[in-house]
Amino acid sequence: MSGVEVLVAVAIAIGVVGVVVPLLPGSLLVLGAILVWTIHEGGATAWTVFAVAAVVLGLGVVVKYAVPGRRLKEVGIPGSTMALGAVLGVVGFFVIPVVGLPVGFVLGIYLAELNRVGGSAAWPATVHALKAVGLSLLIEFTASLLAAAVWVTGVVLT
Repeated sequence: MSGVEVLVAVAIAIGVVGVVVPLLPGSLLVLGAILVWTIHEGGATAWTVFAVAAVVLGLGVVVKYAVPGRRLKEVGIPGSTMALGAVLGVVGFFVIPVVGLPVGFVLGIYLAELNRVGGSAAWPATVHALKAVGLSLLIEFTASLLAAAVWVTGVVLT
């Protein structure tokens, strides 16, 4: 393995972890690392690997939003609930170091649902929203791992 391949492997690993840890860029870093390898390696095989990885990650992004979004609509949770969760998550990130993002996100969803549906129905709606977010993370994580597997295959083939 060359030095570039080692650095690309580290960047891909950081990108895969970044899907779960919101401080890191995730799928974008995986794709960028594969692009660096592709440019360095050159040739039809490397560009085919990049194209396949890009398609896998692109499909992952589409599915990441489509499937959980459809489930949220089925249960009747509006996009404004998720938006408030995101806003309070960003605020929480700066107010409470390390754990502020998830705490603010959950609090934002709960407060939006409390305002929308009232006390007893707010928590079940919050749980549905959090499950949708978890599904979204799982989809992106899977797409990133598949793109990494495509890259490993490309390294072996070149």
